[in-house]
Amino acid sequence: MNAARDFLKTYWGHTRFRPGQEKIIRSVISGKDTLAVIATGGGKSICYQIPALLADGLTVVVSPLLSLMKDQADDLNARGIPAASWSGAPGNRERAEIRTGLCDGSIRLLFVSPERCTMPDFAEMLGTLPVRLIAIDEAHCISEWGHDFRPEYRRLSFLKKKFPKVPVIALTASAAPEVRRDIREQLGLVSPKEFIGSFDRKNLSYRVVPGKNPRIRLLNALVRHRDEPGIIYCGSRKETEELAADLRKRGYDAEAYHAGLPRRVRDTVQDRFLGGGLTIVCATIAFGMGINKPDVRYVIHMTLPKSPEAYYQETGRAGRDGRPAECILFYSPSDAARIRGLLSAGIPHERRLRAAREKLDAMIGFCETRSCRRRYLLSYFGEEYPKESCGSCDTCESREKTDGSSTGLMSFTGTYSSGARPRYLPVRS
Repeated sequence: MNAARDFLKTYWGHTRFRPGQEKIIRSVISGKDTLAVIATGGGKSICYQIPALLADGLTVVVSPLLSLMKDQADDLNARGIPAASWSGAPGNRERAEIRTGLCDGSIRLLFVSPERCTMPDFAEMLGTLPVRLIAIDEAHCISEWGHDFRPEYRRLSFLKKKFPKVPVIALTASAAPEVRRDIREQLGLVSPKEFIGSFDRKNLSYRVVPGKNPRIRLLNALVRHRDEPGIIYCGSRKETEELAADLRKRGYDAEAYHAGLPRRVRDTVQDRFLGGGLTIVCATIAFGMGINKPDVRYVIHMTLPKSPEAYYQETGRAGRDGRPAECILFYSPSDAARIRGLLSAGIPHERRLRAAREKLDAMIGFCETRSCRRRYLLSYFGEEYPKESCGSCDTCESREKTDGSSTGLMSFTGTYSSGARPRYLPVRS
């Protein structure tokens, strides 16, 4: 671990690891399969990047987004760590350069999508290389019970069969107990060591606001965060563009981001936001994974997320610098009914549909509870919150402030007056 600490200081400029990182790194470099669940902003990447430097060979990193792979490889190269991203269709020259680097051992980390990784020709090439570590990022995508299931992740089970002596580390920021079990089973991890960090982001405040007149309530919230960077998640591509245009008319520096925009436009918006040249991004869920901007002061949801996992990851983009940040969700029961209809129409598989409905029910429960929202959210992920009140969500503040005027926002008062809505978790058939 002395060498690991030296690398941490040399390449990242840190003198100490974040909570949990050192134990995870110890597990990986000892050759054990490892499952690590670390909250958004907790430093997952370090847990495989430093072992990659310690290993005498190649580390293969499976990542779900091409843009995320490129950003991670570019960041490592900028630090002096040779890395490459094998995108979906690299040019012949680029591919030849990567192959040369892999063969001569000059590339230490190779980022690859699950689709590419499972192609027979690519898997055959991997078999000729000195693979010493395999990292599966966003590992919750492998689980049918996860909020972002991707069938191609299931096929990654071949990696443990092809490289039985190579340790595998699976990483995710949000995984309920049944998702963690699925990750272990589907990847074929052998007696894995499991590290579950706290899901409690103490510097985040949580507020659920009635969905009636959301634009007016949104503007009231933005007044408190004038000139501070923030993300506003919208329910449709059209809404991102309309809201961004409306905010610009009102003097805010805002741009839309969604998967339907040209790649160069999306890259420009993302780069401006990360660099501090753009204050507000009005986005669909296409914006977020891999966005490591420490000073996001608020995340606002204009509509209901489909699951607590999605909500946790999206709100987790706020306050990565440890300073206070605000999470606001505009909730209307009609949104829940609309999403339920979309799930029924879009998920033909009965078991997956049931799991998606149960997660939606859990998200509705978060919105309609009159108990502590932080406590509810942590309970969903299997973590017990030691206090009855966190003091930094709207339900707790409303109990502590008799006039209810402390937040400037009206809390949702749902139909479950006896406390939290019953918690729904997937049950295997």
